Amino acid sequence: MADKGNVIIIGAGPAGSIAGALLSNKGYRTIILEREVFPRFSIGESLLPQCMEFIEQAGMLEAVKAAGFQLKTGAAFLRGGKHSEFCFADQFTSGFDSTYQVQRARFDALLADEAQRMGVEIRWRQEVIAADFSGSKPVLTIRNQIDGESYQLTADFVLDASGYGRVLPRLLDLEKPSGFPTRQAVFTHLEDEIDDAGYNRNNIRIIVHPKLSDVWYWLIPFSNGRCSIGVVGEAEVFNIPGADKQTVLQQFIAGEPGLSALLQNAVFDTPVNSISGYSANVKSLYGKGYALLGNAGEFLDPVFSSGVTIAMKSASLAADVLDRQFNGLPADWQSDFADPLQKGVDTFRTFVTSWYEGGLQDVVFYPHLKNVEQKNNIKQMICSILAGYAWDENNPYVKNSNLRLKTLIELCRES
Repeated sequence: MADKGNVIIIGAGPAGSIAGALLSNKGYRTIILEREVFPRFSIGESLLPQCMEFIEQAGMLEAVKAAGFQLKTGAAFLRGGKHSEFCFADQFTSGFDSTYQVQRARFDALLADEAQRMGVEIRWRQEVIAADFSGSKPVLTIRNQIDGESYQLTADFVLDASGYGRVLPRLLDLEKPSGFPTRQAVFTHLEDEIDDAGYNRNNIRIIVHPKLSDVWYWLIPFSNGRCSIGVVGEAEVFNIPGADKQTVLQQFIAGEPGLSALLQNAVFDTPVNSISGYSANVKSLYGKGYALLGNAGEFLDPVFSSGVTIAMKSASLAADVLDRQFNGLPADWQSDFADPLQKGVDTFRTFVTSWYEGGLQDVVFYPHLKNVEQKNNIKQMICSILAGYAWDENNPYVKNSNLRLKTLIELCRES
């Protein structure tokens, strides 16, 4: 197995575990270096149906189905008195029509366990502190956090799936500004105690602040009576003198009547956390001997839950390119990895940008979206992108996302 190719992956999150499983199943020796010990907390709990294709491709689908995660069949958007639902079963692209809402600590640990079952070696509590790609093969310097000792590993190729840790971008000076304003998310998990008979736990809820149109809440229910609740906006809106994070979050919840009523019995039993300046980009997604996966390469925004989908897509693309490269077949990291990955990222970016500018909100809440153009079911096309199918160029809102969305916004506003 070692003769086929030796790959080191930094990070055992979804991108790392999927990539590791795909490569191990192809017969390559794969080692994952993970700084933490799983299970560990991570934000980003709402998956998209597109994720299920990559989970299936990696041979993990049955394990995920059996885990008892909360089914997710769509998304509900709320703004003032307006309510709009997108059901994944009613989408333009053929594919999975449901997915799961997961507590990432358990979900990520499950994927890592499955990768190990498939022959991937995971070394826990290992921190990559230096990387040398100047020689014939990459050399990583690693600190064992258990005993403090450092050692080196040589690989044929390195995949960085370190997420927000962004190991290689930091070590190789690959960081560049994202182009998005500095936004902050304040969030927690809680015992939701929701007793509203009309509440659908199969939907994520995305709620626009009643006064600040670029501030929004997420409400992601889990299967055990708990949920993830968070609010996102530019950092200055959370600057409440003398208020700790829990007070800030509770004040924002109190400011949205529908959400406040829904969570009136909620028990805040977990510390409230925050993350800011999370949007990130890099100068290049690959280089001699390495490629960047998921958030290690680029992270946009949490509003459409695109992070894990992009991470898994990058893992799938990278595994295919590496397989061809190791077998002496034509393999171009720009045309076979970076360009196709970027296509979906750019589609999501168009939608994220338009959401904060207000145009996409007007589309989402337009009451006759399905029939705004006579020839096409526009709502199905938008739904496919919300389901993560941002690489389906048969969808006009993928192929020409910026132009098509601008035209649609104008049509909705004129109507």
